[in-house]
Amino acid sequence: MRDERKPAENDLVNLSSLIPHPSSPHLSMEIWAHRGASDEAPENTLASIERGWPQADGVEIDVHLSRDGAIVVLHDDNTKRVAGVDKKVAEQTLAELRQLDAGRWKQESFAGESIPTLDEVVATMPPQKRLIIEIKCGPEIIPALQRPMGDAARSGQQCCFIAFSHPTLQAIKQAFPAVPAYWLSSFRAAQDSGAWEPTIETLIAQAKAAEFDGLDLHYDGPLEARTVTQIQEAGLQCYVWTVNDPVVAQRLVAAGVDGITTDRPAWLRLQLMEA
Repeated sequence: MRDERKPAENDLVNLSSLIPHPSSPHLSMEIWAHRGASDEAPENTLASIERGWPQADGVEIDVHLSRDGAIVVLHDDNTKRVAGVDKKVAEQTLAELRQLDAGRWKQESFAGESIPTLDEVVATMPPQKRLIIEIKCGPEIIPALQRPMGDAARSGQQCCFIAFSHPTLQAIKQAFPAVPAYWLSSFRAAQDSGAWEPTIETLIAQAKAAEFDGLDLHYDGPLEARTVTQIQEAGLQCYVWTVNDPVVAQRLVAAGVDGITTDRPAWLRLQLMEA
């Protein structure tokens, strides 16, 4: 069994120096840090995001709107799980959300980590890295996105949008046509036939109709070289979420996916390099 010992926190910079650029022959796909380096630090906080940048090709975050229209970085629509306050994000102002402790739940050493804004995250972006913004609310967020996404040259190169809601992502793509948009989906096996639903053909057709740039699919589905090629030959990129098993990741590398999202970016890339 492979040693899955996690690197010490003070080894992260040294580890990141060993990680090849995506164009390296060692690993041709991108690795995205899921909610930052969320295995090591509280998800979607600056602590996690700043750890994610040196470990990955991009950092994935989740965003909601506060009651007063600020874009805040948080996965759930309720602050109970990460901050202990059972209240909807959309019912709280930015000032109220900033008072919450979003780090202590993970580890006492992270006590005091606040819920960041999208502007704060964008300010941490290094050159040549990508910020993957998952829209967790609806298209009502579009006006608030205008400022952080206002620099079309930067946003087109470094940012992209993902969402499960087809209508929301389509509205986002229409508002920001220069920014890549990848449609999130998962699969289920039909009870009668065992066939995967939705089909790859359906996902491709709906993504193309909405002028999306790619699909971001759950790893537990019909992702093999044939279906990945089918997606890519349709002019779409193929990303996969959220993979923490190096055996699964190696299968996806062999299938030719464009990238994967993981909670453990540096560790997983090293496992793939050693495979």
